[in-house]
Amino acid sequence: MGSSRLDLIKKGVVGVLVVAIISLIIIPPDPRVMDFLLMLNIFVGLVILIASIYADEPTDMSLFPTILLISTLYRLVLNISTTRLILSTGDGGEVIRVFGEFVAGGNMVVGAVVFVIIIVVNVKVITKGSTRVAEVTARFTLDAMPGKQMAIDADLNTGLIGDEEAKARRQKIQDEANFYGSMDGASKFVAGDAVAGIIITIINILGGIILGTTGIATGEPLPIGEAAQIYTLLTIGDGLVSQIPAILISVATGILVTKANADKTKNISVQLGEQLFGKSLVMYIAGPALVVLGAVTPLPTAMFIGTGVVVTIYANFMDRRKRITAIQSDITKDDSEIEEIRRPENVVSLLSVDPILLIFGYGLIPLVDASQGGDLLDRVVMIRRQVALELGAVVPIIRLRDDIKLSPNEYKILIKGVEVAGGDIMFDHYMAMNPGYVEDEIDGIETVEPYLGLPALWISESQRERAETLGYTVVDPPAIIATHLTEVVRSHLHELLTRQDVQSLVDNVKEANGVLIDELIPKLMSIGDIQKVLANLLKEGLSIRDLVTVLETLADYSHVTRDTDMLTEYVRQALRRHISKQYFEPGSNTVITLDPELEQQIMSSVQQTEQGSFLALDPSVTQKIFSNLNAEVSKLTSMGLQPIILTSPIVRIYFKRLVEQVAPDLVVLSYNELDSSAEVQSVGMVGA
Repeated sequence: MGSSRLDLIKKGVVGVLVVAIISLIIIPPDPRVMDFLLMLNIFVGLVILIASIYADEPTDMSLFPTILLISTLYRLVLNISTTRLILSTGDGGEVIRVFGEFVAGGNMVVGAVVFVIIIVVNVKVITKGSTRVAEVTARFTLDAMPGKQMAIDADLNTGLIGDEEAKARRQKIQDEANFYGSMDGASKFVAGDAVAGIIITIINILGGIILGTTGIATGEPLPIGEAAQIYTLLTIGDGLVSQIPAILISVATGILVTKANADKTKNISVQLGEQLFGKSLVMYIAGPALVVLGAVTPLPTAMFIGTGVVVTIYANFMDRRKRITAIQSDITKDDSEIEEIRRPENVVSLLSVDPILLIFGYGLIPLVDASQGGDLLDRVVMIRRQVALELGAVVPIIRLRDDIKLSPNEYKILIKGVEVAGGDIMFDHYMAMNPGYVEDEIDGIETVEPYLGLPALWISESQRERAETLGYTVVDPPAIIATHLTEVVRSHLHELLTRQDVQSLVDNVKEANGVLIDELIPKLMSIGDIQKVLANLLKEGLSIRDLVTVLETLADYSHVTRDTDMLTEYVRQALRRHISKQYFEPGSNTVITLDPELEQQIMSSVQQTEQGSFLALDPSVTQKIFSNLNAEVSKLTSMGLQPIILTSPIVRIYFKRLVEQVAPDLVVLSYNELDSSAEVQSVGMVGA
């Protein structure tokens, strides 16, 4: 109970503070209370300045814009209260009187000059500069956000950082953008506060002279000179009391928005000393320069020559200390290397297997190194985004690593530690492929396109323009690798989809479809069962981006069957619009159908077991089906058409499993997967 009450008090402190500040406008405080409030104003200004100096990064004071606004409000309210006190009683309290008499020297002209100088420095120099820096920094920070995000993704892909660090760095970028954006607006309040101080001071002086000469405030009229002296000194004292904290906070604002990414391991005083006086060459030049000035000019000789000699001696001392430090560092480094060699190796880190790994020879390193103009890392980031948009699944981190075991121009793609694809690249050449209708030939080195296995040529930069003019398809090395990697990821995405990935996808859907998820999981299906259905869809190249429809269908039919293969068929039928859009164009489309007798034979050969169903056809029948299928497919491919097999719904899954041994990319659809708008025409039939 006590703890909750304490938490409530902590939460309400700021609100109570703001209300108390505003109440000073209504309730005139006692002069002694006003002295305390003015002292508190100076104290807050000092605290803000010192805190900004020792902040490691600007975002360490993320609430500085709010602090700035509250402190500005506090100063303005104090100005109003002190104005009322001075004009109504002719006395502003002890603090204001001391500032007017001691700081201003008891002279209203001197006080006025000092006050004007402080105002000019605050408004025209510090505040204006801080506002401009905050504005420019905010703009540059926002403009740099996409590049920083891509750099984080690139480091994540190469394994330089982990998911947690990447998340922290992204949050830091967002915090910086929010901070500088807020500072851009908040710093303008400081400028407005300074201008308000000038106006209030002028009004106070004029109002005080009028009240003093008329006797309204003091009870008896005063000579205009005496009234001007009294009220001007009090007003200037009031202005100095307000403007000194204001200039402290303005300096703090400038320090915070101009603070670079300093070394957090060193104190700012140490860093300033190192950056200003830490280079012996600078001291060697500055010291003798002072000696020369003291010797050949009428300037104070002893002071200049003495200081110059001290600076030169300091530079020599600094040189010797650096040499000793360098020797000690080399010794320590050698000892560390020896200790590292002797230390037992931690093999736990070697047990993990990267889901997707691209390894390449040293000759292809420039394709990855951004400092050498390589953009392969950026392309890898785009691959993950592209596949996510097209198929609706999260692609695991794609690691990139050079391998001295490979030939210089070779690359390999590994899925779960096993090589599945690879190729050779000529780094400083382009690959030119004939689309089939170009008759003119060009000179080049014969090769084979890594993914499709099509004949191609390696050509030089000088031949690129001519090849493109003739109609050749010309691609650069990064595009070749990126395209190959994209297709490998697509074809193996069903293997890479984990239960954790599915859980993340389900959690995303649950935000807007909580009832659906609560009904389906875990009452009807487990995450593992949903993973199998999604993997079946991805295996045949279907997008799972419309996950709500997938899960709604599973919730409808999981009462009927627990077989994930059959549930996949129900989901495919629910996605008929997407399937038809993916495989059919407007107008008539050509397909191949199955002989009804073959469909009947397939269904009669289906064997049901506890582990699921499978097809048990006679090998001779299977061979005849493959032969007939090859003949029908060849007819369509010779005409440049994509072969699509159309079957009855109950046969589709079994026929697909049968033919994926010889034609894994063959599209097999059922009649129930056709949208009503799709027009198809059978141009062949597969029989047994």
